[in-house]
Amino acid sequence: MTAQFDRRRFIAAGTTVLAMPFVARGASAQGAWPSRQIRMICSYPAGGQTDLLARAYGEFISKQVGKTVVVENKPGASGAIGTAEVARAEPDGHTILCSISTTYIMNRVVMKNPGYDMDKDLALVSVIPGAGLLLVANPKTGVKTLEDFVAFARKSGKVNFGTYSAGSAPHMTINELNKQYGLNIEPVHYRGEAPMWTGMLEGTLDAAMGSYTAAQSVLQSDRGTVFAVHSKKVDAIPNVKTLPEQGATSKFFTVSGFSGWAVPKATPQPVVDRLAELCVAANSDPKVKEVLATFVLEPAIGFKETNELYQRELPIWIESAKSLGLEPA
Repeated sequence: MTAQFDRRRFIAAGTTVLAMPFVARGASAQGAWPSRQIRMICSYPAGGQTDLLARAYGEFISKQVGKTVVVENKPGASGAIGTAEVARAEPDGHTILCSISTTYIMNRVVMKNPGYDMDKDLALVSVIPGAGLLLVANPKTGVKTLEDFVAFARKSGKVNFGTYSAGSAPHMTINELNKQYGLNIEPVHYRGEAPMWTGMLEGTLDAAMGSYTAAQSVLQSDRGTVFAVHSKKVDAIPNVKTLPEQGATSKFFTVSGFSGWAVPKATPQPVVDRLAELCVAANSDPKVKEVLATFVLEPAIGFKETNELYQRELPIWIESAKSLGLEPA
């Protein structure tokens, strides 16, 4: 599977995913679920990774339960706008959120009032564990390993390192590397991965960090060298070691983040369980498999595994985020 993917195929079909007949076996105390159209609110813009996951999984769910799944994009405020709308929705399984760990974890640190309380207002259903993020150096630095990067940073005195937003995983990675090695890596924050990798292409950055798929423009043009991956190896570049494998010791380098689905907190557990089952079953769907392969993502995991992952990673994310010293906005 190549990294190329026809995004227009999902978007051109419109926001409505057509349903096929099937009798749903899940039920809530309020009657059979679903009893009407399902809204899946994606808290990020159309055409991006989160949106394409919502559409692929939404189409599969629609086929299985015999009801239309409508994907609605409600981007803004790092996912908080769409998330707050889901938090206020009727807890009956007919409104579902598709978002990322920034929304589920980070917003509680960087926002004074995101409009929702993750622990009180929402319940995670199923998530897709994040892929290993790439640390890429400008070829002029001569960096090929973490050891090379540390030596370069010490010699240079200051390193310009691109991130795709303040408070992001790259931002925290920079902070943790500075603490461990006594470096002066300076984060350069962009509004998303695309402009960040453009900065690498233009040669204005010494290094940057982001997803394998989005980095292809830099890697294929030989404008960047991958010298490490954040927390887990990437199958497409198996010889590149993780930060922990190269001696980085922060707990933050053991977490991966995630994308996935949540519902209002009071949604009946049988409905939550059925949704989680459907997300896991969707992993075998050809269109879902294509999206996962495009973004080098692992399959969705079940309800129990999802919440174990969340509880395991939550304190590490929070500790690392608070150490940035960002004032909540």
